Order: sequence, then C-alpha cells, then structure tokens
Amino acid sequence: MGDEIGNAVEDFMDITFLLNGETVTLNDVDPTRSVLDWLRESRGLKGTKEGCNEGDCGACTIILLPEAGDEKGASAVNACITMLAQLHRRAIRTIEGIANPDASLHPVQDAMVEHHGSQCGFCTPGIVNSLVAAQLRGDDDFDDVLAGNLCRCTGYAPVIRAAHAVAYAGDPVLLADRPDELPAPALPFMPETSDELADWVMANPHATLVAGATDISLWLTKGLRDLHGVGFLGGCRDLQHIVAGDDGLRIGAGVTISQLRAGLGPRHPHFAAMLRRFASQQIRSAATIGGNIANGSPIGDTPPPLIALGARLHLRRGDAHRVIRLEDYFIEYGRQDLQAGEFIEAVTIPNQPDRLKVYKVSKRFDQDISAVLGAFNIEVNDGIVKSVRIAFGGMAAVPKRSSEVEKSLIGQKWTRETVNNTLPVFARDFTPLSDMRASAAYRLEVAQNMLVRFWLEDQGEVISVREVSA
Repeated sequence: MGDEIGNAVEDFMDITFLLNGETVTLNDVDPTRSVLDWLRESRGLKGTKEGCNEGDCGACTIILLPEAGDEKGASAVNACITMLAQLHRRAIRTIEGIANPDASLHPVQDAMVEHHGSQCGFCTPGIVNSLVAAQLRGDDDFDDVLAGNLCRCTGYAPVIRAAHAVAYAGDPVLLADRPDELPAPALPFMPETSDELADWVMANPHATLVAGATDISLWLTKGLRDLHGVGFLGGCRDLQHIVAGDDGLRIGAGVTISQLRAGLGPRHPHFAAMLRRFASQQIRSAATIGGNIANGSPIGDTPPPLIALGARLHLRRGDAHRVIRLEDYFIEYGRQDLQAGEFIEAVTIPNQPDRLKVYKVSKRFDQDISAVLGAFNIEVNDGIVKSVRIAFGGMAAVPKRSSEVEKSLIGQKWTRETVNNTLPVFARDFTPLSDMRASAAYRLEVAQNMLVRFWLEDQGEVISVREVSA
C-alpha cells in the first residue's frame, strides 16, 4: 500500500478476473457497478436475467468459483448485488459458460430438458447455475439450494426431479479456472490483511466498507446512490476464519453466513438450523457475520442468538483493540458504539453447554425477513432456573435483551406455572411497533409463545412450524 495509504479513494479502478474461462481486464471502471448490469450491457451476456434487482428472485444467479485453498467451494451468487470490484482476481461462470468443452449441454441442462423443468425460461438460467454450483460442492439438499430461485410457471417438482436425476449421474463437470494466476495490480482500497485495513480505515474514517455487499448493494440498486470512498474487504483472509480457543469460538468478521452455519453446527445446532432460513444460498455465501452486526438492523437474524450466548465484539481502530458485550454495541436505531476509523474485527462466543433455542417467525419459511426472532439460553439445574439470557429481534429499535423476563425466571422452579406467570412481564421489556410484517400485539404474543415453546420442547415435546394440524 505504501505512500498511497492516506490518499482519498479513487472512484475508478482496474479489475482483472476470469469470465467463463477467459481473462477479462477492465480499466478505469466504476468498482460499484453491478455485475448484472456489466454482463448484460457491456458484455452482451443476456442469459443472466434481471428480476428483483435486490437479491431475492435468483434470476441473475451466476457461479463464483473457489480460489486456491478456498474451502467454501463453488458458490451461487446474485449478480445484481455483486459489485465488479468483488470479482477482482476471481473466476465466474454465467449460463453461457457451463456447457461441456465439446459444446454439448451440461448434465444439469440436459436433465432440465429431460424432466421438463423449464416453461417461460426466465428463471431457468439462474436455477441451472444454482444446481451446477451445488453439484460442484456435493450439496444435494435441493430444497435449500433452490430456496433463492423463484419459479412461478413450472413450479419446483420437475426442477427437483431434474436435480435428483443429475445428482448421482457421475462426477461433476469441473470448471477448472485458475484466478490465482491472474496479476495483482496495486489497489489501495482492496486490503489483503486486517493490518492494512486498519491503516486504511484510519486514513479514510468515513469510507464505506463492503464485504458481501448483500445490504450495501441495495443502496445502489434501490436507493440509486453513488458510493465514494469504498473499501472492499474480500481480500482480508485473516478475517475469514473460525477459531476454537480456551475463551470460546472466535469468528472473524469476514466469515460468511454459510461458513458460520457449518461452524456452529457441532456447538449450537439450533442456531445453525435457524441460519438455514437466513435468506438464500446465494445470500448466505456472500453475506458476512460482521456485516450483519455492523448495519445495526433491529431485525438482523444473528445478533439475538449471539447476545443470548453472551457474545463479545472485537473492535479495532488502528493498532488499538477493544472488546465490548455485543448488546452494548447497539445504542439506538441507526446508532452503534463504533468510533471514527474503527471497524468490527471479530465476535467471540464463550464456551458453554448448549441450551440455546432460536425461533424465527416470518410470513414465509424460506428467504423472508423476520417479524420476530427470539433466542433463549436457559440453564436449569435440579428443576430450578440457574441462568437466563433471552434476546429478541423485531421487538424494539435494536436487538435487545429481555431483562425483566430474565429476572422473573431466574431462581424459579422450571414449571409451566412459572412460564405462565412470566408471560405478562414481556410487556415491561418491549413496546413493539406495528408495520407491514406484523402488528405490535401480534409481536408481543409471538414473543410470549416462544417462551412457552421453549418450555414444551424442554419437556420433550416435538414442535414443527412446518406441520399443520387441526
């Protein structure tokens, strides 16, 4: 980075990446331009469709291939909310680039034809790319794989049949692109370590930091804003690790939600299961834990369970480090405990026995924003409540602990009577708002019912929100 560390961020940059196996070099381009727009308008690759332009419908799905040593594998990502700068030194494939070397159809394409998986065809390129990426990863949970690809003509049955037909049809067609062999021009706003990032943020304290861009890209596509002074964090590999230590599980800010889901599975499986409902595969493979915390949303899905687990937030400003309780980071709506020149470096979950349950209520099961998300970490010994940490999203202007409910439960017998007596206390903790997702009364009742559900499940009852009974 050298002497350029203190300079203002340039609005344009040079980018080099592999597109369908061929090297592409772009000079003096807008780094925040969407990959979707560039593919269609500048490259003429119209197979990538524009639908929602906010990462929901999957019509623009492309394949982001892994870098050397990348354990995440191939990812399906939304081109509409991926910025050009995020492709630097990476490799992507569009629907035009997945055919076999002899120009015959890819097995996934063949299967879609054979099983009548396409009707109008608008969504089909994105569906095919999602399935190709899944095949490369060895992922056959197709309900999950396709949760981010909307189809309103054919329906999913023939698509799922095509997916199953090709899943075990032999080794996947490898897309062996080597982006690590591309040149690496000096890009002062694309740091490769957290040390470089710390220096750069100190010199550019009002810059916008982009990790997965799943939130910030909507400032461009929906808010029509121009971004200046942007730092792209995809190269900071030291922020992308999950490390188990004596003090807990340290999760780098650049860890994706997909990585987080896998890393939490052995320790807190209910938290990991909730993350299955965090948007879609395309979003989870790009969105980061640091970004989900940093934006301060009152309906972010990861802060409540992290707060319930007693998570600590690691912040860095230059060479100075500080650690705070995660719940203290959220001051009020739109305001967080983050100083100028400071950024989130990691979050640590203390080692503890698993008593965590996380409940998400939304209008749709897949790829929907929470109306209420509750996280319950209740330890019971000899029939007495020994410790309680309960946190909610969607119940206040920030993710918030339910302190009065916690006080009401601690030291009490773990009985249905205790739970029933505690339910009115929720109104002392929260005065939720009514909006398009839920009314205030509904939110309060849902939060109360979540405590009842926790108790029932703790007594051995099996409850599934996907089952309907009379």
